[in-house]
Amino acid sequence: MHCPDMRLQRPAYWDEACDHLVQRDRILKKLIPTYGQECIQMPQGPYQTLIRIIVGQQISLALGRKLWRQLVQACGPDLPPECILSRTEAELRSLGLSLRKAQYVRDAAQYFQQASWLDGAWWQAQDNAAIVARLCEIRGVGRWSAEMFLIFYLGRPDVLPLDDTALLKAISCHYFSGEPVSRFEAREVAQAWAPWRTVASWYLWRSLDAAAVEY
Repeated sequence: MHCPDMRLQRPAYWDEACDHLVQRDRILKKLIPTYGQECIQMPQGPYQTLIRIIVGQQISLALGRKLWRQLVQACGPDLPPECILSRTEAELRSLGLSLRKAQYVRDAAQYFQQASWLDGAWWQAQDNAAIVARLCEIRGVGRWSAEMFLIFYLGRPDVLPLDDTALLKAISCHYFSGEPVSRFEAREVAQAWAPWRTVASWYLWRSLDAAAVEY
């Protein structure tokens, strides 16, 4: 299995994880071959990834992609903090962001501008708990956002984002015949996925959407 776009970084563990999941889980045994030519996409830096996650909070993937494109058109693909901070909340709202998200995006830009030492090497050196704690210092960033960062920027292999409604929906559809599923039940299902719960989550997300989830 391979990524169709070689510009995107493919986690070194992906194939090993897929082999494990196919052997351990009857649902993933069907899903993984269905999307076998695809993989998680992690093309952004830490700052850009976090801004995109904030933009995509609590909205559909399609709307999140639209808002992200509009923000990139306004500030360029690197989305420099100076560009975000030079715009008022009203100007950011004119790009489609809610008032809260306009505030959160500005706060994240300011945080990264002031903490320029937060480069790729720093993030890679920290464990998951330290990264979650650091990111939650930023207004508008909670556990869900931090876990998306662990998955889509750092590519950590064993993250189970139980605050993600789409993941719970996918588990409900595939494992519980569409019946509502609790976080406890989802965690029980996911025991078989360890230590590759990130990869399992990605394929379950993919099964619900016509395009792969990306941040």
